[in-house]
Amino acid sequence: MHDISPLVSIITVNYDQPDATLAFLDSIKKITYPSREIIVVDNGSPTSDPRLLKEKHPDIILVESKINLGFAGGNNLGIKIAKGSYFLLINNDTVVEPGFLEPLVNRLKSDPSVGVVSPKIRYFNQPGVIQYAGFTRINPLTARNRAIGFQEIDKGQFDLDSYTECAYGAAMMIPAQMVKKVGLMADIFFLYYEEMDWMQRIKNAGFKIGYVPASVIYHKDSLTTGSMSPLKIYYLNRNRILYIRRNVHGFMFLLACLYQLFIAIPKNSMGFIIRGQFRLLKAYMSALGWHLRNAGNKELHESPILS
Repeated sequence: MHDISPLVSIITVNYDQPDATLAFLDSIKKITYPSREIIVVDNGSPTSDPRLLKEKHPDIILVESKINLGFAGGNNLGIKIAKGSYFLLINNDTVVEPGFLEPLVNRLKSDPSVGVVSPKIRYFNQPGVIQYAGFTRINPLTARNRAIGFQEIDKGQFDLDSYTECAYGAAMMIPAQMVKKVGLMADIFFLYYEEMDWMQRIKNAGFKIGYVPASVIYHKDSLTTGSMSPLKIYYLNRNRILYIRRNVHGFMFLLACLYQLFIAIPKNSMGFIIRGQFRLLKAYMSALGWHLRNAGNKELHESPILS
């Protein structure tokens, strides 16, 4: 007999954003789904006291990391103490609709072929505009894809349940049993591409990814890293290549390496130089240097497990 409302562990990561996290918690407290626990992982915030969150919301489970473990590591810390049948990983810079959780749970309960689901995501500052209604397939040559519906006015054109190529890290729900099967997110990514890598492992295990438009959340995009910061340039480019190293094989891997060497790297470097963005160029070169230093590192291909 299936539990009508299985426990959902709602996990969010806070890094020096108490105001955003408090707004998120105010929103998540208004949801109609009855059986949930809320886990806030503080990722070693350097200037704000995470205990403020617990003072304002005493019923949350607060996990304090002494250091910044990144997106994957912070969420993994929450997953390790979560008691739910399902884990909802959701950004602290989101606001949710009260009934957003039920459709996600129902999709996972009703379709055993689905290993993870994401809701429809709209922009917080432009609530009628879509950010995510699914993802296209990642090109193995470039390790790039695009969000379906990106920056389109929501006229209901993406309102049918469907399968998609990738869930979105800002909000994704995964059964506990799936994490036990495929492992946790690879925390070596730290920031960006970790969910893409996770999705590929879920697909490799024979499962699909579901897009659930009846569930809607609103995202205040790029609060943490800035729109074009050196941090973002470093991790996006380091991890794009890391994704290729972990998930592209054989002849296609050789082609992907040649593409990076002869097309992507010269083009990106020249772009930073022409625009006079030398701090971004330095971050880009650091990302490439990381791969030279870790050329033979076998740990790059490992993923932590949920015991």
